[in-house]
Amino acid sequence: MNNTTIEAGKTAAITSYILGIGVFIAMSMNAEDKNEFASFHIRQGLGLTITFISLGLIISNFDSLMISAPMWVFISVLWTYGIFGAIKGETKPLPLLGTYFQKWLKSIS
Repeated sequence: MNNTTIEAGKTAAITSYILGIGVFIAMSMNAEDKNEFASFHIRQGLGLTITFISLGLIISNFDSLMISAPMWVFISVLWTYGIFGAIKGETKPLPLLGTYFQKWLKSIS
């Protein structure tokens, strides 16, 4: 991947890490040109959003800070890793789950 591809897709890549709505905004930004760098981070951001919602639905049943705090720390660390990777122009998958996100969401732009 060359620098022009990275620079062209950087805005969509960073936007994809805004949990929830940011993924869909980034997907619409990347709809016409299909930037490879942006697509990588869109898959990472979508996977992170799905993980956040899934864990939140499961953990909300327990109503305990001892259980919900580690989830927030986990999601925050992955989010920080992903957004800083997008800012720096890297295509490193998120720790633990990133390679699965790339495999499971390969049909996403």
